[in-house]
Parts: sequence; structure tokens; C-alpha cells
Amino acid sequence: MEASVDETGNGLEPLECDADGAAALIESGARLIDVRTAHEFDAGRIPGAERIGLEELAERRHELSADQPVLFYCRIGNRSLMAAQAFSEAGFDASSLAGGIDAWLEADRKVEPEDGFVSEPGEAAAILEARSRAASS
Repeated sequence: MEASVDETGNGLEPLECDADGAAALIESGARLIDVRTAHEFDAGRIPGAERIGLEELAERRHELSADQPVLFYCRIGNRSLMAAQAFSEAGFDASSLAGGIDAWLEADRKVEPEDGFVSEPGEAAAILEARSRAASS
């Protein structure tokens, strides 16, 4: 896969795509894998995503097929780029959403559930964030 350029003209790493590119991959049948933690996934996710946490990807690699493109994403793109690199080296057509779900939302794309949000990765931070959101509701 060649290096991509996002809508602002910024260069992306060779395995990355921007939100528009990610949407096109999803629409064309790529398998969408969220590599974040369970509480991050539960807080908000890209519609149609499956969660296979980064920590369990190696042991669950048999669940993915090298015959189907796979798009990984996380909160800001670091964890998913590591996954895309590893799977690409193993012969998969793998990509990562540059900027992660943060970039997806910045591109004004929808998440599930409807009131979903991007949670911090640490569990303690997520608990505090949930309490803060509940108090402001």
C-alpha cells in the first residue's frame, strides 16, 4: 500500500488512511477491528466494529482472514498502527485509521451508541470520566 495523503495534504504512514479512506474501506467490505480496551469500546465505537483488544490480537489472529482486508483503529492511531504493521508483515491487507476514533469524530462521522464518546484508555480515568458525565447530565 502506498503512502496516503489526507484532505489537508498531510502525509500519512504507508499503512494509514484518513476517515474518508476508512469509510471507503468499510463500505467495500473491510473487516473493522477496534483494538482498544473493553471499556473504551463500550463508551463509543465506529458502527460495525468488532473488538479484539491489542493484547489478545496475537492469540486471536486465526479469527481474521488474509483474504479479507482489515482496518484497525484505536483512540488516536498508535495501537492500531502497530496492529496494521504486524498483520501486514504476516501477509494481510491491513490498514490503520490515522488519528483513530478521534479523527473519525473530527470528520463528523457517527459512532455507536448514539451518545457514544471517546473514553480514555486507563480504567481509572474512564471511571472518573463516567462519573463526570453522569453528574453533568
